[in-house]
Amino acid sequence: MLLGLGSVGLYLLDYLISAADSNFEIVVVGRNAAKIEPDVNIVKIAALIRNTCKAKITIEAGIDFNNIDQLADCFHKHDPDFIVNTSRVYTGLKYGSISWNNIRAYGIWAPLAVKYIRNIMEACVQSGCKAIVINTSYSDAVNPWLKSAGKACPDFGSGNVNHLIPRIKLSAAEQKGIKDFWNIDVTYATGHFHDVVISKEGHDEGIPQLLDIRYNDESVGKDHASIFARCSIPMPVDSKRNMMNASSNFEIIFSIINAIKNSTKEKFHSPGPFGELGGYPVIADASTPDVRFYIDETRFSIEEMREKNRLSMALDGIEGIKDGVLFYTDELIEKVESKFHTKLMKRVPFDDIDEAASFLIDEVIHKSKKT
Repeated sequence: MLLGLGSVGLYLLDYLISAADSNFEIVVVGRNAAKIEPDVNIVKIAALIRNTCKAKITIEAGIDFNNIDQLADCFHKHDPDFIVNTSRVYTGLKYGSISWNNIRAYGIWAPLAVKYIRNIMEACVQSGCKAIVINTSYSDAVNPWLKSAGKACPDFGSGNVNHLIPRIKLSAAEQKGIKDFWNIDVTYATGHFHDVVISKEGHDEGIPQLLDIRYNDESVGKDHASIFARCSIPMPVDSKRNMMNASSNFEIIFSIINAIKNSTKEKFHSPGPFGELGGYPVIADASTPDVRFYIDETRFSIEEMREKNRLSMALDGIEGIKDGVLFYTDELIEKVESKFHTKLMKRVPFDDIDEAASFLIDEVIHKSKKT
């Protein structure tokens, strides 16, 4: 089930259909049928031209993501195996286009990112839905915020760290002259700030990273500075970037499906898995009858990974999350006051999410548009 059909959802729908699997049923959920139906139709027809449109596609329109009862009824009706949240409260804007150039941090947007997934998870509980839930919106902080508040949280996040792994593979292959770069194995644990700064600027901001790169089980690419320098490659700045986020969702879904089909273990990377702060390597383990998911500690301990993620998320403006309260860093508060001439709150209790989200729209987004 795809919740929302913006550019991430549309790309993901296309990728799922391209799997050409007649066992798939894809349910597209959104508010506006007049927008959803044409987008679904063009993906279906394009896939038919390629002879890959074999999945059943159902549209559930008229669903308001602020209406938990509507969501719960939808989940109960379809009983999905996977739910992917690709929705955004404030559409048509890449939040980072405002925050990175001005305050060099993304964590300010956490209250906006958590709004819909909060409702989605509550609807899952209300409906008894047992789907694997993947969240696409700032999961590094959003998923642990939900968990900290004692709420149901998504199983995994997509995007962020997923976007950096392929760059690292290409960089290591270039450095070592490896032609089959797809066979390079990367294990990495880091938070959102480093996903961005390495991709944009090609360095780790002076914080050594938990990164292991292997080819044929031999360590390669130990010179992380050189690897990261090659990760800063020209990329689009418009919605085409969402090919990466859609591909991240696709990777997680198919890692799980392939593990189950083949009774094997599959590794993928995810921000916010199991409500952890930051990004981690995850194992889908179907080597026994009971399918399990867990953080991969083959290369690094969970304590090491949590500490590195804490440092990275602090640079992104998130000091910590405890007992349902998200704390911004003092540095972020100072930057926001300097750049946007408004006073950001230090702490955001879970019950104040809606108020904080409205504040960000009025005092940051709208004001930045005027200037």
